[in-house]
Amino acid sequence: MPIVKTVSRAVSQLLQSSGCGCGISIVPVRCIGVSPRQVASDASFHSVSFSESDHPRVLITGGLGQLGVGLAKLLRKRFGKNNVILSDIRKPADNVFYSGPFIYADILDYKNLREIVVNNRITWLFHYSALLSAVGEANVPLARAVNITGLHNVLDIAAEHNLRLFVPSTIGAFGPTSPRDPTPDLCIQRPRTIYGVSKVHAELMGEYYHYRYGLDFRCLRYPGIISADSQPGGGTTDYAVQIFHDAMKTGKFQCNLKPDTRLPMMYIDDCLRATLEVMEAPADALSMRTYNISAMSFTPEELAQEVQKHVPELQVTYNVDKVRQAIADSWPMNFDDRNARRDWGWKHDYDLPELVTTMFSFLGSDSRIAQAN
Repeated sequence: MPIVKTVSRAVSQLLQSSGCGCGISIVPVRCIGVSPRQVASDASFHSVSFSESDHPRVLITGGLGQLGVGLAKLLRKRFGKNNVILSDIRKPADNVFYSGPFIYADILDYKNLREIVVNNRITWLFHYSALLSAVGEANVPLARAVNITGLHNVLDIAAEHNLRLFVPSTIGAFGPTSPRDPTPDLCIQRPRTIYGVSKVHAELMGEYYHYRYGLDFRCLRYPGIISADSQPGGGTTDYAVQIFHDAMKTGKFQCNLKPDTRLPMMYIDDCLRATLEVMEAPADALSMRTYNISAMSFTPEELAQEVQKHVPELQVTYNVDKVRQAIADSWPMNFDDRNARRDWGWKHDYDLPELVTTMFSFLGSDSRIAQAN
């Protein structure tokens, strides 16, 4: 049976572990077609503001994953609630469904993806549909279909309809032969996971479409992203989210990476702001179409020590997962993001102490610490 024919059934089995949706078939859209309204933003943007007439019409695919919901919230503050459409193939929670326009969308359905773009006058597309690293290794045919075939659909439609397209890349786009400390924007990339291969493919295809067809393609290589708003998914860096949940619930955390495994990380607010800022940057300011972005770099042991300042009784043990460890050992230890800081003014707000304090404030650690003391 062809790969694409099996995707719907396979996706439903993996979505909870992948942390990402795949996106696109058309159904009635709530709130679409309402005229834009200016919404005052309380976010700390480092980029210029848009006037009301400049507001883009945004579609986010795979929007129920770790980043999509937060990005939709940020963009709705910036451009108005009804200008940002969240999409996925999963049923959203009530708070997500009622927070703004949401549609069912499957990125492997090319025809209906075009209909969504045309019917809703989309001008910006954020393509987040993907299977993550460890999950992709468990189902390579599905990862190939979602991460590569879905990308091709998005690229063709974005080029045809003159969209500004953002596709995230990742530390996973590098491999064991890449320089690791630091890793520059341009270097050898030979990843050994289907996730990493698909991200390199996305970077190169996006740049090709830019130079061949004039597509306004923009891409950031994300480090590991840490968020209090979502459960850990299938990523190699998800230990850095799991530790906070386990510290709160049980006071015991078992890490699946070695204690000295150093990886670049970023708090989700920095990640989402960077995404918006690179999309707002003038095209002539961009010296490249794919940028590293960085904030901090730490090991599981360093993170655990910082967490124990808030939850001193936390017990940390290590049970190394060979698959995840091999992936982590092939990834950068530090990102060189000087080009992003020079070209469009990127700067991070969160270092490790601020990250840990913020995570516990969102997860309500005060009550647990009070009980422990």
